[in-house]
Amino acid sequence: MTFDRYGSDVLADFNRRPVRQKAPDCAAVFDLVVEDVASDFCGSVTRVEGKMVELEDRRGRRRMFPLGGGFLYEGQPVTLVAPPAARPAGALRTASGSVKAPDARARVARASRIFVEGRHDAELVEKVWGDDLRGEGVVVEYLEGVDHLDAVLAEFRPTPARRVGVLVDHLVAGSKESRIAEQVMRTQGENAVLIVGHPYIDIWQAVKPARLGIAAWPSIPRSIEWKHGICESFGWPHDEQADIAAAWQRILGRVRSYADLEPELLGRVEQLIDFVTTGDDSNSGENHGNSNSTRAAEGR
Repeated sequence: MTFDRYGSDVLADFNRRPVRQKAPDCAAVFDLVVEDVASDFCGSVTRVEGKMVELEDRRGRRRMFPLGGGFLYEGQPVTLVAPPAARPAGALRTASGSVKAPDARARVARASRIFVEGRHDAELVEKVWGDDLRGEGVVVEYLEGVDHLDAVLAEFRPTPARRVGVLVDHLVAGSKESRIAEQVMRTQGENAVLIVGHPYIDIWQAVKPARLGIAAWPSIPRSIEWKHGICESFGWPHDEQADIAAAWQRILGRVRSYADLEPELLGRVEQLIDFVTTGDDSNSGENHGNSNSTRAAEGR
């Protein structure tokens, strides 16, 4: 018997070999975490532009990749595709969870105002409650620090028909902020001014840590400026004010709606909006039921 060292025809079973399956499609929705196989770059989806997708890694670095194959999701190969266009179902809602009325025109500004401590506070309130505030005709201004509150109120001259609501950071017993609030309220009528606050050191902390992919906000020693300490713990640049501003925009970009904020902030902002829209100011003759958004708080 002769041994055939080359065996049988190597192409004989070619048609019976398993066909390589195409990786399943995966919609590149916001915050989806995937890995680009070719570069080992792992990050979450921030946006899709045309045939490109942008990923951001845990250090805030961003890179663009073409949609298609070559990605891993939870360790499995996938083909990234553009997400389908969102179709509204049922009643439209604002970012605050309120039912949005069909007429979205802004209302004439009221005499009453809401004051917040700084620019970041104002930007967060605008992102989540902006539609509600425009519908109610409420203007939000920032104080550049609660230390200026007494002087701002003296200039504004609030009355029951010209109310002021104030949102204060770190309003806890024994804090500087609580002492200032108590002093101001002793000189202002409770029907003209309402000061409320949240327990967080800064408005940054009112964003749920899960939105940043962390279990909890880092604990920063008192000897270190809090925002700089946060950026340093995340590995983000923090030497200049522009770095701090960029860090905040990164955090703010993670906020999609009220569901991404802590309830300690949600309740206080809703309380302020109710307060400044109740008094008899320049728009008091109008029926609040005709405002552009019906404010609701389901699930809060």
